Amino acid sequence: MHIKEFQQFISEKYEKRDRQRGVPKTFLWFIEEVGELATALAGNDAKNKREEFADVLAWLCTLANISDVDLEKACKKYTSGKVKGFKPK
Repeated sequence: MHIKEFQQFISEKYEKRDRQRGVPKTFLWFIEEVGELATALAGNDAKNKREEFADVLAWLCTLANISDVDLEKACKKYTSGKVKGFKPK
C-alpha cells in the first residue's frame, strides 16, 4: 500500500468526524499516540510497538487530511534527492 492509499483510507473512514473535531483537538490526540509510542519503545512488546506505530501513522494522516496536505507529495522532499544531511543545530 502506498502512503496516498493509506491516507485516502483514513479519509474515507474518519475525515468527516475529524474535520468537525478540528486541528487543535486532533493534534492533541496525535500527541497522545506519540506518547504511547514512546512508552512502547521503552518496552519489549513487539506487538504493542507495531500497534503504536500504526496509530501514530493513522493520526498523522488524519492531521494531514484535515489540513489539506497530501503526505505522499510532502514526502517527495526526501525522495527528490534535494535533501542533504541534517538541519544544522
